[in-house]
Amino acid sequence: MTETAARETMGFQAEVKQLLHLMIHSLYSNREIFLRELISNASDACDKLRFEALHNAALFENDSDFAIKVSHDATAKTITISDNGIGMSRDEVISNLGTIAKSGTREFFSALTGDQQKDAHLIGQFGVGFYSSFIVADRVTVVTRRAGEAAGQGVRWESEGAGEFNIEMVDRSTRGTEITLHLREGQDDLLSAWKLKSIIRKYSDHIVQPIRMKEEKWDEDKKAQVETGEWETVNQASALWARPKSEITEEQYKEFYKHVGHDFDEPLAWTHSRVEGKSEYTQLLYVPAHAPFDLWDRNARHGIKLYVRRVFIMDDAEQLMPLYLRFVRGVVDSADLPLNVSREILQESKDIEAIRKGCTAKVLGMLADLAKSDEAADREKYAKFWGEFGKVLKEGVGEDFSNKEKIAGLLRFASTHADTTEEAVSLADYIGRMKPEQEKIYYVTAETFNAAKNSPHLEIFRKKGIEVLLLSDRVDEWVVSHLTEFEGKPLVSVAKGGLDLGKLEDEAEKQEQEKDAGEFKDLTDKIAKSLGERVKEVRVTHRLTDSPACLVADEHDVSGNLARILKAAGQQAPDMKPILEINPKHPVVLRLKYEEAKFDDWTAVLFEQALLAEGGQLDDPATFVKRINELMMSMSLAGK
Repeated sequence: MTETAARETMGFQAEVKQLLHLMIHSLYSNREIFLRELISNASDACDKLRFEALHNAALFENDSDFAIKVSHDATAKTITISDNGIGMSRDEVISNLGTIAKSGTREFFSALTGDQQKDAHLIGQFGVGFYSSFIVADRVTVVTRRAGEAAGQGVRWESEGAGEFNIEMVDRSTRGTEITLHLREGQDDLLSAWKLKSIIRKYSDHIVQPIRMKEEKWDEDKKAQVETGEWETVNQASALWARPKSEITEEQYKEFYKHVGHDFDEPLAWTHSRVEGKSEYTQLLYVPAHAPFDLWDRNARHGIKLYVRRVFIMDDAEQLMPLYLRFVRGVVDSADLPLNVSREILQESKDIEAIRKGCTAKVLGMLADLAKSDEAADREKYAKFWGEFGKVLKEGVGEDFSNKEKIAGLLRFASTHADTTEEAVSLADYIGRMKPEQEKIYYVTAETFNAAKNSPHLEIFRKKGIEVLLLSDRVDEWVVSHLTEFEGKPLVSVAKGGLDLGKLEDEAEKQEQEKDAGEFKDLTDKIAKSLGERVKEVRVTHRLTDSPACLVADEHDVSGNLARILKAAGQQAPDMKPILEINPKHPVVLRLKYEEAKFDDWTAVLFEQALLAEGGQLDDPATFVKRINELMMSMSLAGK
């Protein structure tokens, strides 16, 4: 750090340098966004001051009319954006402009690929804000003063977007922030009032504060547009969500989303409505087209901006949306809440409870409309939504009891119907394809799709043509533990409890099972004795057609897959012993019936291969391999 008088030169945080480099090289094709981002920041600064001034009116400094001004100087090749919002202190300037204090920063940088197009999308999700200035400028100057501070507490910050910035204290009579961009070569087309106005109307028409530019009139003598000295408002300057839906174009909805969602992409879907009754509020809620990089950080504050009678109260009011809908972006404007509402008050407010309930129902209803739509384009949108957010929505089955049935209707799974990884089967689809005598919805859980698809537990179901849902997401174990039935049909694991196909089995099959159980009782007892503490029980099964044996969990025990997930997460899984089921028709089992010399070895191999087929891990792989080798050797010697 160098210091001359009150001027200091400081280094950017490493992440800022990396972001600046990436942005300048990845986003140059979308350069217009710099103005949207800077105006959006200016708008936020005005909102923050309005909120702070609720408790301290002196912060207004006798000026409560907010405005954002945009001007250009063709001679100096500069564009200036100024606001009379909250402003920044010296420490805030260093923190906000010299570092990135965001959760998920490390995850963001590790997700970057080097592919410019993909990285541009990720940068957009992360939110470039102020740094987008350097897409068009090779030097940026910021002069600011925090509201309520003395005139001598102004701060001047300047950087060329390389490794460092200069900062010094200056006199500034007015509060707020002024950003001057010194344009790079080749950006002269931006030095036109018409061009700047068209960008503002395209991206920032919905900003609540008036965005003003110097009025221009045609001068016949100079044959050019000349500034009149009067300021004119360029945008509509009204809360978009407060306007009637009929007056808002699709393009305006999309641009407002980009502002409120800090996203470059268009939203996937949105819902806009005014609710009247016990609680009165307006909601404009969006579902993004892509998952944010920090979607899996359940502690990150996401999404909804809260306003009270059009006065901004707070960003990311997490009480307005349940966690499983944390991807939703948008605005809620309440007519009932007090203006001095805090996060603590929100947690106990009955009005907030009603708003949360209403917003949740609205979003779930919008998703259901897409999923059940007669329009192929809407169904495609839902498939895209499911690919991005399906795993998160599944959390709602256990978190939101009152909406469990609605969420269950939105779930999508892979199944043996198509035998592909695509999660396209709804529970309603499954019920529609059930056999006339079928009374249950069958599923299997596993760590991977292939483990589920090739599970030995499916053999009898495939033989009989009974569809089984293939669940391989970790969250699926959570889902089925809370979703025990759908539309009166119980959900049943094919890998738990005794196999009861009900009316799907005929009387002859049942009698044959009873006969085999009796015939093989001595063998099952002998195997149980050999395996000892490794199994709860050994029994004959008819769920297998090709495999010699499989492991199942007892009806009320934790499944093997869930036990492995808990262990991987560092949690203590209950010590449950599996049940070994053997296939009385398989040659290996038939041979075992008459085996004496190597009975214990064959039994151990039978158990361990059943454990592997179920996705489990061997406690002692070396002994398993040695045992297999010895059995192969003894069989080859016996064959000579």
